[in-house]
Amino acid sequence: MTIQPIRLFGDPVLRTRADEVVDFDKELRTLVQDLWDTMESQGGAGIAAPQLGVSLRVFTYHCDGSAGHMVNPTWNAIDDECQDGDEGCLSIPGFQWETRRMRNVVASGWNMYGEPIEVQGTDLLARCIQHETDHLDGVLFLDRLDAETRKQAMREIRQASWFDGNVPTIKQDPHALFGGF
Repeated sequence: MTIQPIRLFGDPVLRTRADEVVDFDKELRTLVQDLWDTMESQGGAGIAAPQLGVSLRVFTYHCDGSAGHMVNPTWNAIDDECQDGDEGCLSIPGFQWETRRMRNVVASGWNMYGEPIEVQGTDLLARCIQHETDHLDGVLFLDRLDAETRKQAMREIRQASWFDGNVPTIKQDPHALFGGF
């Protein structure tokens, strides 16, 4: 079991688009195991490689009775139905804010052996897939909050004992699912 330190809000790796995985090798399988062990040790629903400081498009998930990993994932909404709900992040520990996401999605990608996989998610699993894929694009769930909630979130984060004072800029949503901000 290899539990890795989690990068926290303010770390530049969390704001950088991760690189596509091109080698489905032992190193990738080790990364997937490290992601899994770290996620499980923290009780998270998912974790993406950039949260461990690795800029590759990989994440693991364990929520709503479903568990696994995805390499080079993409996702699409199945319909136009949205959901609002509390969302948190292992890289922003101790906080949750209501965040709007698509309610039903299907994600496609590969497993650690290079075999194609597809995961369909609703509610929490859909939220997790979108959240972790956002990490791979350098997007945090804070970027999806409405302006007033985002201001309040930043005030609260600045007071957190773990916060180092490095305040990155808020990104614009690259998927423009909800008409932008």
